Amino acid sequence: MIDFSFLFATLPQGLDGTMLLAALVIAVLAGTVKGMVGFAMPMILVSGLSMFLTPETALAGLILPTVVTNGMQAMRQGTKAALQSIKRFRVFLLVGLVFLLASAQLVRVLPQGVMLVVIGALVTIFALMQLIGQGIRINRATPRTEAAVAAVAGFIGGLSGIWGPPTVAYLTALGTAKREQMRVQGVIYGLGAVALLVAHMGSGVMRAETAPFSMLLIPPAIVGMWIGGRLQDRINQATFRQATLAVLLVAGANLLRRGLMY
Repeated sequence: MIDFSFLFATLPQGLDGTMLLAALVIAVLAGTVKGMVGFAMPMILVSGLSMFLTPETALAGLILPTVVTNGMQAMRQGTKAALQSIKRFRVFLLVGLVFLLASAQLVRVLPQGVMLVVIGALVTIFALMQLIGQGIRINRATPRTEAAVAAVAGFIGGLSGIWGPPTVAYLTALGTAKREQMRVQGVIYGLGAVALLVAHMGSGVMRAETAPFSMLLIPPAIVGMWIGGRLQDRINQATFRQATLAVLLVAGANLLRRGLMY
C-alpha cells in the first residue's frame, strides 16, 4: 500500500484537521459543478478555501486539481478532437499564455487584500451578469477579438487562478455547441492550468509547503467530477446552473468584503 503520510506531514502551517476536511468538501463541490457545466472549479475552490486560508495558499491548492480535471475533460472525446480545438483556438491559447505567465509574477508583490478584491469582483460581476441574463453575441470571431479576450483571461488567470468567466463568456457569445464548448473549455483551461503550474513554480506560490496540499485535493475533485457527470443526466442543468451562479455570487461578495476589510 502507498504511504501518503508525507503529504500530511508537509501541509501548510496553520492548516488543522477541520480546515483540511472543509477543503476536501469544497473540492468535491467544485468538481461536481465542473462535471455539470464544465467550468467554475477554480472560482469555487479559491472562494471557498480563502474563507480560512490565505489567498496564496488557496491559489496553490487549486492548481493541481485543475490540471488533472481539465485534462480529463479535454480528452473526453479523444486526442483528435482535442487537437482540433487547439488548432481552432490557437490565438486565444498563445495570447492567454503570455499574459498568464506575466501576471503570475505579481502574486507575491500585490497586497493580499488586493488579490481578494480582484478575485471577488471577478466572481461577483460574472455571476450577476449571468443571473440577470445579460449575454453578448459575437457573429464572427476575429483574431483581434480573440486576442483581447485571451489577454484579459490570461492576466486574471495568472493573478488569481481564475480564467473561466471571460473564456465562458467568449465561447457563449460565439454560440459554441454544448459538446464542443465542454471540450474547448477543457483544452483551454487544461493548457492554462499547466502554464499556471509552471508560472507559480517560478513565483514561489507552488513550493514544497503548498504542493502536498494541492495533491490532496485531486481525489475529491475527481470524485466530484464523477458525481457532476451523473447528475447532468438526471437534473435540469439550467436550474442547477442558476443555483451554482447564486452560490458564486455569495462567495464573490464575501471575498470582496474580506478584501475591503483586509
